[in-house]
Amino acid sequence: MAVKFIISQKYRSKSEAVKAVINNFETHKEILGDAERNVIKIVDIGEEKLTIKSFKIPNAINQLVYRFFRKSKAQRSFEYAEKLLGLGIKTPHPVAYKLETTSLLFKKSYYVSELVDCDLTYRELTTDFSIEDHEAILRAFTRFTYKLHENGVNFLDHSPGNTLIKRTGDGYEFYLVDLNRMEFGKMDFETRIKNFAKLTIHKPMIEVMSNEYTKCSGEDEQRIFDVMWQATVDFQDQFYKKIRLKKRVFFWKKKYKSRPSRSPIQ
Repeated sequence: MAVKFIISQKYRSKSEAVKAVINNFETHKEILGDAERNVIKIVDIGEEKLTIKSFKIPNAINQLVYRFFRKSKAQRSFEYAEKLLGLGIKTPHPVAYKLETTSLLFKKSYYVSELVDCDLTYRELTTDFSIEDHEAILRAFTRFTYKLHENGVNFLDHSPGNTLIKRTGDGYEFYLVDLNRMEFGKMDFETRIKNFAKLTIHKPMIEVMSNEYTKCSGEDEQRIFDVMWQATVDFQDQFYKKIRLKKRVFFWKKKYKSRPSRSPIQ
């Protein structure tokens, strides 16, 4: 088994310690999140708290693809994190990544980053409307997304669980996580607004975001709202079509039995 290990300049002096926590991944007990596909664990190196994300071994076809033709999710996460930080966009600081391959196939991969102690994620905004500064956070988040777009960052997984939010004395800080799906380059109007499609099904939240994006961009507010709302409806339709198909194809799997058949747009 061949191993590739890359570590950031900041952590070069702790290289052996980082290797050790990755190699002992199975022994770490503190799990972050639901661990449905990929498993994230929290570890300590001295006084530092880090997260290690262990990616699921891909299917046979993708083992060939990642071995020869495409960068792994772990490598992309590391490189995109460095690129975001270079653009002044916050994300947990990348520490290292490790890849394990055979001569023909891609196997295990790990991505290590610093742990960010956040107050909430965007997801809480979609479920708890009693949050005192709900609208202020939502507007600040929209300005943050506009900054992404102005910097040519198309975060393809711009979804509720992938933005960490910290309250500060000056307002809010937003940190992107789950970085392996991004595109970089100038974004047209449609691409920018459709980037909001996965965030919420709640029309009042979309009204606030479209209003704030108008203030940032100077574009017509009704046009922004119409595109954002239609993109949301389209995404929901596509998402639940996939769920229904998976229920039919993978009918024996519990996770598909437990999901609702429809989530109404509100």
